[in-house]
Amino acid sequence: MERILKLGWRHFILVPALYIACQAAASAVAGKYPHYAGRANKIERSQIQVNDGDTFKAGSLTIRVLGLDTPEISSPEHGYFEDQPYGREAKSEAEKIFSEARLVEYVPYRNDTYGRLLAHVFVDGELFAVKMIGASLAYETVSFYGDNGFPDLAREIQRAAKKAGQPPFMEPYRWRRVHRRRD
Repeated sequence: MERILKLGWRHFILVPALYIACQAAASAVAGKYPHYAGRANKIERSQIQVNDGDTFKAGSLTIRVLGLDTPEISSPEHGYFEDQPYGREAKSEAEKIFSEARLVEYVPYRNDTYGRLLAHVFVDGELFAVKMIGASLAYETVSFYGDNGFPDLAREIQRAAKKAGQPPFMEPYRWRRVHRRRD
């Protein structure tokens, strides 16, 4: 106790402040979404390989971003033998966003039927879905799938979609129905 008293009151203010600053630096999500900070996982930018505008690999993990649906690109293994209009643009935009990022993080939800991890992805503390929707390269999916337990993120995605307006391509789920071939 005597030792604590010798440190003085400044140390009791400085130490917690340093701890909070270090936590914020460790997670950009913590700044805007502090309630997700403990669940946020970092991704090394060098590990990211973009499959299309809403799916990417990070090492051995495949992440399907929640809240958006981007146009498809050719994927014969999934029955798509041509690109949907704007599919390549969406992939390029995703690559650009990730390549310019200082920090990429995700908050996991669960795996889908294809084994991909469904997750909200943050780039420098901002929702990746909002960036893609704002670029008119994605439809929001919250209206169809619900908030998946992330009501504040869902509202932000829906606000971005309302602001951006309708993208210049057919909804990807409709395009998939028309263009999927099973050989």
